[in-house]
Amino acid sequence: MPVVLSTSSLSTAERSEFWRDAVSRTFVPLEVDLHEETPSAATITSHHLGSLQVSVVTAGPQTVVRDRRTIARDGAQYLTLTMQHRGTARLAQDGRRVNVRPGELALSDSARPFTKEVAEPFSFTAFHLPRTSLDVDDDELRAFTCTVFSRDGGGAGVVAAYLERLARGDFPAAVRHRLARTTSDLLAVLFQERRGRFAPQAPEAARAVTARVKDHVLRHLADPALSPETIAAAHHVSVRYLHKLFEHEGVTVARWIRHQRLERCRAELARTPVAPPVAAVAHRWGFVSPAHFSRVFRAAYGMSPREWQATARRQEPGAEGRTGRGRAGTGVCATAA
Repeated sequence: MPVVLSTSSLSTAERSEFWRDAVSRTFVPLEVDLHEETPSAATITSHHLGSLQVSVVTAGPQTVVRDRRTIARDGAQYLTLTMQHRGTARLAQDGRRVNVRPGELALSDSARPFTKEVAEPFSFTAFHLPRTSLDVDDDELRAFTCTVFSRDGGGAGVVAAYLERLARGDFPAAVRHRLARTTSDLLAVLFQERRGRFAPQAPEAARAVTARVKDHVLRHLADPALSPETIAAAHHVSVRYLHKLFEHEGVTVARWIRHQRLERCRAELARTPVAPPVAAVAHRWGFVSPAHFSRVFRAAYGMSPREWQATARRQEPGAEGRTGRGRAGTGVCATAA
């Protein structure tokens, strides 16, 4: 469940102290200077995905400072990647100063002093993760703190799109650690790309590209033209490289796509009390031929789509998951040939 820290229900006299404490408790110890005589209502909404903390912050003008004194209080080493939504933030660290505008990303490192000032009402999403989760040496990391990444360019756009989905999603506990690791991989790839040292065969690059590919597939399942060729072209990789990525998953690209389609069809066909037409469901999830759909459905689940519908309608609510051999959302390949 998300943790919400808000000053909206407090008197204006109580807001400043509460907010200073909330900011430091959410991230790391910070000095917070509010610019308004009468502080605006402010909110931090946070949730965790494994070691990754995702926090949406909305507040009035203020400056936060991480100086040597606050660093000495905890010695915490965290990286915070912020995605600015409203207002322009002025960030200073490692001898650099940048303006972070809406739609842009910027990184700060809690192990060294920094200052962040926003002179207007603002909102941003912060992705807060342990320094140790990113396999980047200190010198390389210093080259990226207080650097603006525009979502319009290359890898930054991919990272931004992925992070936006993380911020919106409510994910099962079983996958949260994997999502956090993918975030670290994407950041490592972004750094490699910025330094001109992107290595597609590196493990973190492969995991990051695989995550992007799967997201693309799930968003285009309804397109019957979805294929290894179109997927590879959309991600600027070769079909051969795409197949190698899925070799590590223990399944071919085509089988993974088919399994995702079948699972969504299976879930939709089980809906009660109204059973949707089999052909319409198959078409909706990218199957061109109803006959082909029926064959692969039977091979995967041991019964025809109509038999599955009838079985699901006879069962009590919640029994659907005990009938079929696959389970929606697991990403485990079905046994269809």
